[in-house]
Amino acid sequence: MIYSIDIYDKSVLQEDRIKIFQGSQADEAFLKHICGQISPLDIIIDDGSHMVDHVLISLKTLFPFLREGGIYVIEDLATSYWPQYGGNSEDLNDQSTSMNFLKSLIDGLNYREFLKTDYAPSYYDRNIVSMHFYHNLIFIYKGKNEDPGIVDDPNWLENLRDYRKADTL
Repeated sequence: MIYSIDIYDKSVLQEDRIKIFQGSQADEAFLKHICGQISPLDIIIDDGSHMVDHVLISLKTLFPFLREGGIYVIEDLATSYWPQYGGNSEDLNDQSTSMNFLKSLIDGLNYREFLKTDYAPSYYDRNIVSMHFYHNLIFIYKGKNEDPGIVDDPNWLENLRDYRKADTL
């Protein structure tokens, strides 16, 4: 089945395997209601309004409904740099942009390596196994991020010293 969401009524385009829901990608309650009917989802492609806040609402709302092994795709990330879409290309560290939110998820891929002992992994830390950035496009792969980190080995520091010593030989 292919499910689609559009702000406009496009039900005339529906077919046996295509269902189109009318609503906004920025409406969290609407998204949750729809996903309650159709999840788990195998792939989600966000090619919606491209407004930064809409992209973030959609990702944060829909990603939990994606099945393990599923893929979340966001297109047209250039809008993360365009002020008229809520983006910012003057301050590339602006944490309110979709690109910076996505970049912040990268550290979570390696949360088991953090030396900070009181770090509590986020939902995304625990459920993203890889991210692939392309020009104006990202693929986020969902899965259990449970591989042990190097620092989980009680001898990790000694092993690191041995590795560094071998690397200089």
